[in-house]
Amino acid sequence: MVGRLPDQAIKAQTVETMFDHIAGRYDLLNALMTFGLDARWRRRAVRELRLPRGSLVVDLACGTGDFCEELHRQGLRPLGVDFATEMLAHAHTRAPLVRADILHLPLHDGAMDGAVCGFALRNVVDIGACFAETARVLRPDGRAAFLEVAQPRSPLVRSAHSLYFNRVVPALGALISDRRAYEYLPASVAYLPGSATMLRMLQQAGFRDARCFGLAAGAVQLLTATRRAA
Repeated sequence: MVGRLPDQAIKAQTVETMFDHIAGRYDLLNALMTFGLDARWRRRAVRELRLPRGSLVVDLACGTGDFCEELHRQGLRPLGVDFATEMLAHAHTRAPLVRADILHLPLHDGAMDGAVCGFALRNVVDIGACFAETARVLRPDGRAAFLEVAQPRSPLVRSAHSLYFNRVVPALGALISDRRAYEYLPASVAYLPGSATMLRMLQQAGFRDARCFGLAAGAVQLLTATRRAA
């Protein structure tokens, strides 16, 4: 994987294998890479759902369950879904967990009140299909929140971010976990359309009121939307 991204035909298998391999050190690397700010971003995302206590929320590509635990803390009822077996094996959440591809969720139409997804859009084979499948399992007026990386607009911030993301992050990965996996992380930004394009994709998938919030000086984006009524 070094130097290039996996072809679409093998992307899903490659990503699954990669996350299985790094599962044991995944939480530690997340905390180090984000200086602990990832917890703040998850709190913001859950607040933006604006759902009443007790609402059912699916955590797409839940990993080890950090988003699930934040949903619990804010009084919601999470269900975690991920296709990487080892990530689920290392989960530290009280939430029920299901091994499945988030492009093919084992949920009935309209079964959930909300959905969250943390930094996984660039890992799916088809982002538009991911949005459509999320819309399918949400009830009318259900809410979705997607956290993802982004390119800062400020040239100065963008330059500093690029240096950190492309040099420091792989070095941390090599020291603590797996260099190739953490070279994929910055390279995988190439899979992401621009924010405006993703907002249009959400609307096309069946959402309304799609919005994008910039976090961390523009290095992170939070996309939110409401499921349109049928």
